[in-house]
Amino acid sequence: MCSRASITAQVKSSLLSHHSTSALRTTVTTTDGVVTISGEAKNEAEKTLVTKLATDINGVTSVVNNMTIALAAN
Repeated sequence: MCSRASITAQVKSSLLSHHSTSALRTTVTTTDGVVTISGEAKNEAEKTLVTKLATDINGVTSVVNNMTIALAAN
C-alpha cells in the first residue's frame, strides 16, 4: 500500500505534468487512500480531468473532488 504522502505527491506530480491542469490552483490531501481535491478549475473539463488523473494513481481508492468552476470573465 502507498503512503499518504506518496499518493499526494504522485497526484500533484500528475497535475503538474499535464498541460490542461493547474497544480498551483489545486490542493490535494489523502487519507486512507481517499484523495480529496479542492481549488478552482477553469472549467468542468479540467475538473473532470483532475478526478481522472487522481483516480489513475496507484493506491487511490476514491476521489472526492470539491473543486469549484471559475466564473468566466465578461
